[in-house]
Amino acid sequence: MSRVDVPVNRLRFGQTSRRDNWWVGPMVVVTILGGFVVYSMWAAFQNAHYEYGNYLSPFYSPVLFGPSHHAFFGAWPSWWPTWLPASPAILILWAPAGFRFTCYYYRGAYYKAFWADPPACAVGEPRTSYRGEHKPPLILQNVHRYFLYLALLFLFVLAYDAWKSMWFEDGFGIGVGTIILTLNVVLLSGYTLGCHSFRHLVGGCLDCPSEAPARHAAYKCSSALNKRHMLFAWMSLFGVVTSDVYVRLLSMGVIPYDLRLI
Repeated sequence: MSRVDVPVNRLRFGQTSRRDNWWVGPMVVVTILGGFVVYSMWAAFQNAHYEYGNYLSPFYSPVLFGPSHHAFFGAWPSWWPTWLPASPAILILWAPAGFRFTCYYYRGAYYKAFWADPPACAVGEPRTSYRGEHKPPLILQNVHRYFLYLALLFLFVLAYDAWKSMWFEDGFGIGVGTIILTLNVVLLSGYTLGCHSFRHLVGGCLDCPSEAPARHAAYKCSSALNKRHMLFAWMSLFGVVTSDVYVRLLSMGVIPYDLRLI
């Protein structure tokens, strides 16, 4: 039987035979995800306009220290460095950010978009070797499962904030802000509870999940959410930003008042 050796040539960066607009996806990710990073850092260091009555921006929740009536421990401690802005967001924002940026889905998205590793299927990439995630700095991606535990705690905190958003000075009510903050928790829950690490935690680690009915049911629910993991990843991103923007505009007076539905 004859054999034909076909030489394999490595594609140059950006070289491809594809005829579709393969670059649109990475460009959208760079624009949206990059914009989110810039906005969240600006919002965190601004240290203002993050609360309005019973509404609290998710970028600042929980408020550990500060003049806010939402603060758990009162005024800022004396040991806080003078060169660092006394912003409640600096103390907590690293946890949900770490969970999101070590997420399995987001890794694939920003590896392609920001690092061109590769920019798309069948498109040449700028490097000739692959270091993988077993060496620095990408080995740090393996802490995702630990950020999951923190993310689960934040769901309870944000759910409490959504509950507080239903209580006004004159009693129970529902405003536009109540709906936005509550929807934010729903979207974040869909994203977090559909996480690959959460699936493993509740039942994926079992050799035979059906022998543990409760964990098997939790695993199937998580798997159902996981099928829409990309959708929840992006919708929850917009949900967090929308919540912060709404509270910020109310606090700044750009939106004159919060419309009460009940």
